[in-house]
Amino acid sequence: MTDTAAEEDKDPDIELFVKAGSDGESIGNCPFSQRLFMILWLKGVVFNVTTVDLKRKPADLHNLAPGTHPPFLTFQGEVRTDVNKIEEYLEEMLAPPKYPRLAAKNRDSNTAGNDIFSKFSAYVKNTKPEKNKALEKSLNKALAKLDEYLLSPLPDVGSNRKYLDGDELTLADCNLLPKLHVVKVVTKKYRNYDIPSEFRGVWRYLSNAYSRDEFTNTCAADVEIELAYKDVAKRLGK
Repeated sequence: MTDTAAEEDKDPDIELFVKAGSDGESIGNCPFSQRLFMILWLKGVVFNVTTVDLKRKPADLHNLAPGTHPPFLTFQGEVRTDVNKIEEYLEEMLAPPKYPRLAAKNRDSNTAGNDIFSKFSAYVKNTKPEKNKALEKSLNKALAKLDEYLLSPLPDVGSNRKYLDGDELTLADCNLLPKLHVVKVVTKKYRNYDIPSEFRGVWRYLSNAYSRDEFTNTCAADVEIELAYKDVAKRLGK
């Protein structure tokens, strides 16, 4: 192999900066950090990950991306900070034949479940007991919509698929799964709520995700997620 060919075959120099956990080193709770972490892992590219302690953000990082909270990344030395744009950029730059394409084939897969997180936030931030039932119902309705999508057949895939768009993880999953996991962990801890067992599609989806290193190894520990919501999840008044 010539030097030029070897150079071309080399992975680009990528470093991902994600939010650190309470110990300042482990992975902290941040669905956006996990989204980019999963994308890079699924692309099969070699990359470095640095956890950033927001309480003690080092000066060199401050200079690298002033005023920016993680996640952000450097690609061949160039800083990129907008999560949606980073996703588009990685899909464009890390393309076949060397890297897999991760975009969902069905457009609806990109929006499935996109209202769950806002319903969840309203539910856990509420302090009024009389509103609790209605907000829980609203969350269930959003989950039911996702469940219906996961159990409905898609062109060329059918209804017994593992993930949103088929049997392989796509960008749509990298966006939704980290949020869905936060919903599951936080509602259990602060509202003693379980995703209803009749949502077979949602449970199948989560269970398939939990069997993948790309998801479990990029995920914050449950205790970190609970800690992140300690002051956000409000106690219901008496």
